[in-house]
Amino acid sequence: MLAIMKREIRAYFTSPLGYVFLAAFCAFSGLFLWLNCLAVGSAVMGGTFQMMFFVNMILIPVLTMRTLADDKRQKTDQLTLTSPVSIFGIVAGKFLGAFAVFLCASLVMLIYGVFLSTATAQSGGQFDWGSFWGYYAGLILMGAVFISIGIFISSLTESQMISAVGSIGVNIVVCLFDIISSYISNETLAGIINSLSVFYKYSEFTQGIFSLKNAVFFLSIIIVFNFLTIRVIERRRYA
Repeated sequence: MLAIMKREIRAYFTSPLGYVFLAAFCAFSGLFLWLNCLAVGSAVMGGTFQMMFFVNMILIPVLTMRTLADDKRQKTDQLTLTSPVSIFGIVAGKFLGAFAVFLCASLVMLIYGVFLSTATAQSGGQFDWGSFWGYYAGLILMGAVFISIGIFISSLTESQMISAVGSIGVNIVVCLFDIISSYISNETLAGIINSLSVFYKYSEFTQGIFSLKNAVFFLSIIIVFNFLTIRVIERRRYA
């Protein structure tokens, strides 16, 4: 598993993909920090984190599009499948490799927090680190959800473009449940659909609310999509 994770991380940074992802993440987060904080003299980063949700919905599929699709296209997946590494190890290694790159990018948000904390202290105020860690936890969990979805879609095709577009499509669908529920007259059904909304739960994090229930919900989605990826690979290995 660790060997695959290291290979994935190396692959990201021996090609432009890893650098493009990091640059795009920093550029968008910097822009949103300016619009939501610096331009209005605010140290509350909730708006910045909320806007990064939509950026990650597009950026992360680009990060994950090659994880399994490229192996299938180059026919190197058979070497992996016949290696002594378990299927769980393969999927976990791919997931952790992409997640490590995402974590590297997300560290810039921590740098912004330190910058705002210093600026706030110099003006006699106090930066709300408690809310910040709630924002940050939500960002990390949501990123992991998008990564697990992206790897699953990548396991279904050998086209990186189809993998990226498909992942974006699935991300949009799982984020629309709260909108869909508003058009349903049956309150019970609407409540069930709304409870599956990932954007609503992420929004609670961006309001500085850390909910263990929401964290468990995100972790469940991650586990489900990684399990589905394992099943897809198992079918190919034993086909």
